Parts: sequence; structure tokens; C-alpha cells
Amino acid sequence: MNESEYLVFVKRDCPTCALVEPVLADLQGEGRALKVWCQDDPAFPASVTGVGEDADLEQSWRHAIETVPTVIRLEGGEERERTVGWDRAEWQRLFGADALAADLPDFRPGCGSKSVEPGMAETLALRFGDIRLDSRRVNIGELEDPFEACFERGWSDGLPLVPPTELRVVRMLAGTTREPREVLGLVPPDLQPCTVEKVAINAVMAGCKPEYLPVVIAAVEAALMDEFCMHGLLATTWFSGPMVVVNGPIARAIGMNSGGNALGQGNRANATIGRALQLVIRNVGGGRPGGVDRSTLGNPGKYTFCFAEDEEHSPWESLAVQRGFGQGQSTVTLFAADGVQGVADQKSRDPDSLCRSFAASLLAVGHTKFAFMSDAFLVVSPEHQRVFADAGWSKQQMLDRITELTTRPGADLLPGVDGIAEGMPEFVQDMDLPKFKPGGLNIVCAGGQAGLFSAIIGGWLASGDIGSAPVTREIAQ
Repeated sequence: MNESEYLVFVKRDCPTCALVEPVLADLQGEGRALKVWCQDDPAFPASVTGVGEDADLEQSWRHAIETVPTVIRLEGGEERERTVGWDRAEWQRLFGADALAADLPDFRPGCGSKSVEPGMAETLALRFGDIRLDSRRVNIGELEDPFEACFERGWSDGLPLVPPTELRVVRMLAGTTREPREVLGLVPPDLQPCTVEKVAINAVMAGCKPEYLPVVIAAVEAALMDEFCMHGLLATTWFSGPMVVVNGPIARAIGMNSGGNALGQGNRANATIGRALQLVIRNVGGGRPGGVDRSTLGNPGKYTFCFAEDEEHSPWESLAVQRGFGQGQSTVTLFAADGVQGVADQKSRDPDSLCRSFAASLLAVGHTKFAFMSDAFLVVSPEHQRVFADAGWSKQQMLDRITELTTRPGADLLPGVDGIAEGMPEFVQDMDLPKFKPGGLNIVCAGGQAGLFSAIIGGWLASGDIGSAPVTREIAQ
């Protein structure tokens, strides 16, 4: 007599399970230690006694069943081997039976287990596993609308949120290998510890997919870097909020938009990644408008401002490579961004003319009489990129020429000049001042294939102890 015990997982709604029913009955009749678990009907198989009901799928989950029928051979209560579907040779070997179901075909594939149907893995892990979310549970009344509840509790940025149920949060956490309890840092202004789990909750509310979570985590980590100065960015009365630029393979993998309307609406990844970062600052750190957030006017990008660079069609090295990362690395770059200032030049067909258009427009960042006060991003569209590519200009040549064109005598920037009371301090009178400090102008490629338009995105203070510098962080899975 074979000393092994056997577990068999089946469901009625599976032709192969119905096919092997007489085999199971014969094996049980021979005295084999056979325990059958049925996922959908405790009366199946009718010819086998002692069938276990696994409608809640606990046994299937605990034994990692992906296909039915599955036969598991146990010795001393420990699994030794298993087979799935119906394969006569495998069943003969597993049960030590030389003649087994000679009237059946040699092979039939099984069916998918109910425990691996869409959404079930996380449901069962939450129900039977050791997953424990640390965040405080908020009970919603039976008659309370969960969407309205999110507004009433102050979690929203003004738009509807996805209610962060436990199941949704667990599904979101499946998007990263990082531990839910890992603390990423202290979120200003309240300097509250932010865990991966807290980021996942806000990513759910923002409408993210789980595969976006590593990007959101990296964006939060970047926002907490000292040089980005998130607290100061919140407290300023200026317009700015975090802008997220994504580089590398992950941007394509999760379907981010780097082409037409890249700075606008319509792409889920672009929209929700930037929004999730803003919700973390609001809900974990307490950075709410009218509280620490004192912006005089703000800008629509404070809902979300996120896009990918179009590396595939760019004639130049990417922003990430420029900032010291490898071509195959995925990164986020954060910038304390204002709104979008359009630049139209539909006539320039040589790089110098186009640089002059860009330079003249860049002088308006912050104020035409400010120098070294703000950083800026220049988003160059494909048709404008082509002007430089056709002439063989590198990105550095373009930057050097724009720097030259935006350098002006300090005397022209003093208060009172041109009848404008605003201006730079008197000590700059005998200096020549570039508009941007070294490294303060960043060029990225994005946009649709048609349209001789590019964009300037100015920023908050780029100097002094209260200013912000662009920061880049590698995205870890």
C-alpha cells in the first residue's frame, strides 16, 4: 500500500475534472488516502466521498492552486510533488498505478482555478494571508456615499477620489516589491512619516494603476530631498508646484504620454502620477491651500503636472543622462514649476534664429529684469527639434547660444530702467548677467509631430536658502 496522501483540487465547471471523476472514485475505492476539494459544488464529484467544500477558496489559496484538476502528493503532511490537468503517465507515476483509466485519452489540459481569477489573488491574500495594513481604518456609514465621504473628510484636491478600500490598497501594493512599512521620509509641512503604504493609499485615491506605484514612490522620495525644498515650495506665495518628468524604459512600459498634448489631459499615467504626489503632500504632510500652502494664484499644474520625455525621437541625450544617469535607467525629475508659456516660431529654419526666439521668450520668466532668480525648463517640440538636428547642433550648443543671447548688462536691469520700478540690486550695475545660473536652464523633448510650437516652464526661486533646485531620483521597483 502506498503510504502517500493525496490532495485533489477540482471544480464542476471544468470538463477535465469531470473526465477524471471515475479515476478518483477508483483510486478511493482502492483505499488511497485521497482528499478532494471542490471549488464550486460540494456535491461534485458525486462518486467520491468526503469531498471538501472550498467555495471560499482558502484551501486553494493556501496550496497555490492555479489549475484544476491539481493533484498534490504529501508525505508526512509535506508536499513532495504535484501534477496539473490530466496526464495519464504522470498520474500513474504519482499514484504508483501501472494501469489507470485505460479508456480515457492520454492527455487533457486543465482549467484555470477560481483562486486565480482576476482580482482574486489580492482578495484571498487579504482574507487568509498575513497582510496587515497599518493605516487607520475609517468607517463609512451604511448610507454614506463613499465618494462624498472623501470630500467631507478633507482628503480631496477638489476632484473626486477613488475610495481607498483595503482591497484596492493591497492591489496597489502589488505594484512594488518594497515593504509597505518602509518609511520614505518626513513629509512637510507637518513632517509626518510617510510609508510605502501611505503612498499606495494616495495612489489609489488619485486613480493610479499598480504599475505606476514605483514612479509615484520615486516622485515622493524626490520631493523629500532637501534641495527640492518642498516645505518652502508650499509656503511661497508664488505660483509653483511640483512638476514630474519621467525618463527611461518605465515611461513606455506604463504607457505615459510624451507626444501630442503631453503637458495636457487625456493620459491616465501622466494625470494620476502627478496627482498622487500632490495628494501625499496634502494628506500625509498636511500641505493644504489656505493652510501652509499660501500661493497667491497657484496654477492648474498643482492638480497634477507630469509627463515623459520623448527619448525615442529626440536628437539629443535625455534629461536623465544629462543629469548623470544611464540610458537604461528609469528616473523621475522634480521641478518647482509655474504654468506653461507657449513659444510660437513658424518661420525659423536655422538654429540661431530659433535660439533667438527662445531667448527672447525666456527673458520673461519671473520678470524681464530678473537674472539668476529662477530655473526654467524648455520643452522643445519635434518640429523645432528638427531645425537643430538638420544643422547638426548638439543640446550643449543650443544651451550655450541661448545663454549668450540671454546675458545682459546689469545696468539694463536696475530699478527704474525703462520706467519699471522692479529690478535687480544696484551692485549688479557693472556686471553682465545671464538670465539663468549655470545648469538652470533644462531642455527636454516632447510634443506632437505637427506644430512649430515649444514651451517654457518657469520655476520658483533658484537661489538662496529658501529656493528649490531640480532633483532626479532613480525609480526602483
